[in-house]
Amino acid sequence: MNASSLNEKRQRKIKTQPGFLAALDQSGGSTPKALLAYGIKENAWSSDEEMFALVHQMRARIILSPSFNGDRILGAILFEGTMDREIEGQPTADYLWNQKRVVPFLKVDKGLAAETDGVQLMKPLTGLPALLDKANAKRIYGTKMRSVINQANAAGIKAVVRQQFEVAAQILAAGLMPIIEPEVDIHCPEKKGTEALLKAALIENLDSLPADQVVMIKLTLPEQDDFHAELVEHPRVLKVVALSGGYSREEGDRRLRRNHGVVASFSRALVEGLSAEQSDAEFDAMLDSVIQSIYEASIT
Repeated sequence: MNASSLNEKRQRKIKTQPGFLAALDQSGGSTPKALLAYGIKENAWSSDEEMFALVHQMRARIILSPSFNGDRILGAILFEGTMDREIEGQPTADYLWNQKRVVPFLKVDKGLAAETDGVQLMKPLTGLPALLDKANAKRIYGTKMRSVINQANAAGIKAVVRQQFEVAAQILAAGLMPIIEPEVDIHCPEKKGTEALLKAALIENLDSLPADQVVMIKLTLPEQDDFHAELVEHPRVLKVVALSGGYSREEGDRRLRRNHGVVASFSRALVEGLSAEQSDAEFDAMLDSVIQSIYEASIT
């Protein structure tokens, strides 16, 4: 299957099939916390390479679980190190699609800059063209990049959205699907007002996209139910997905059910309750329960 028809098939799955995205993309700074939540303490590794090998084992265990498949999961967002590794002798992205029918995405940002104007822009995306070339060679479908909004500052929010769409243009030009992620911190003091400013900026930028381009958007679960409805219906938006952002899975699911047409893209909430100590049967049963609860919240 050539790249064009493969991407059409994947795009159709994302657009039409019920389900959600699994975010398996914790990178350098958040990996120790992710491993600790899984029951692996920091003294279990002595180098970054050993740490990333451990986190790949954790992710591979999730992906290999019988409950992790394309029936309920539309796509999985990977960290570059996960994309570069293999599962059962296949590159991770190929295994996800060939064996599980799960669409592979790649996290491409390099982390957050220091806060200015109440927001954290992305650090410069050095080496992005080479990374996009590698993503295409690895048969990745799309990318994800995260900024953070901490205050209801109109100038800062516009700067975040402008940067996201500038990078998205490069990603689209490389033939990949960008997930634009301007996260509103759940502790933002004026969260509702911040979300209104963000939506206005997003719509303005979406309206200026060429007619043949679509993007995905990943947002914090909002204070007002169905607040993202205009984005869900926007002709330049393939899918609106929601991050858990520090909410528990139960709270994330509860909020998600009240936002019709938005599906989950949870990371920490997806692995809540999973442990290295569990037997495979216990692990699979817990993961199946987690996936089902997120799936049910995503299909409202």
